[in-house]
Amino acid sequence: MEAITEKAAKKLNGYLALFIVLFMIIADFFILRDGILTKNISVLWIVIPLTLIIFLTFAGFLILQPNNSAVLILFGKYIGTVQDSGLWWVNPFTYKRKVSTRIHNFISDKIKVNDLHGNPIEIAAVIVWRVVDSARAIFDVQNYEQFVSIQSETSIRGIASQYAYDTSNEIETMSLMGNQHEVAEELKKITQTRLDIAGIEIFETRISYIAYAPEIAQAMLRRQQAQAVVAARTKIVEGAVGMVEMALTSLSEHNIVDLDNEKKAAMVNNLMVALVSEAQAQPVINAGSLY
Repeated sequence: MEAITEKAAKKLNGYLALFIVLFMIIADFFILRDGILTKNISVLWIVIPLTLIIFLTFAGFLILQPNNSAVLILFGKYIGTVQDSGLWWVNPFTYKRKVSTRIHNFISDKIKVNDLHGNPIEIAAVIVWRVVDSARAIFDVQNYEQFVSIQSETSIRGIASQYAYDTSNEIETMSLMGNQHEVAEELKKITQTRLDIAGIEIFETRISYIAYAPEIAQAMLRRQQAQAVVAARTKIVEGAVGMVEMALTSLSEHNIVDLDNEKKAAMVNNLMVALVSEAQAQPVINAGSLY
């Protein structure tokens, strides 16, 4: 495939060209009038070609708005790109293909894909892009907007299958849910690599939606709740053990009471029940006995 390199097209200031065209129109009018007054038919050899040139010249005018460009094609050959906004005059025989260089947003649909563990998830992303090479966008791909859409969705599917939806163990360091910023940056790199051929630049990518697929959403929710309960109980037990150890150490250092192993075990049992129990503990106070 022939590589297309964008280059600046030759152009003339449109206002200067308009002044020249108006001058030719006036000159054509006076020549025709003098020929009619003098009944000189030979002036038609000047008037007719000049009139054709005037009409042909109008085809060369080009108006470009800001953040737009025009790719010029002469008889099937690329001759350059006009990138400056304003009124210009170019070769009237060229075909002018306008391309918007403004920033675009591609919002993907919710795509169902399997994550690293094979769990079906739904994911969507926003791709912010613009055309930076109009010639490559026109000549190197069939339809650059459709090309952006297809390649972006392919990149989203690829990145979603490389990571788990959420980390379930300490070995996994990244997940789609917990590292959305890092995943978005990786998505940007992958998408940019795919779109370089079309002269497209990616400005930003964002994960706009991510969730488990409906068929496993309830099961995964229960699993997450169970993991959260286990993590919470583990934290509570760790804290309770620390508090019991601190209590025993403090009692021993200050010689408040001398506890043998059996009494220490009973005290540890009571403290652990009071600290770890989900319901509020109701202590039974021993006030002594009558005998």
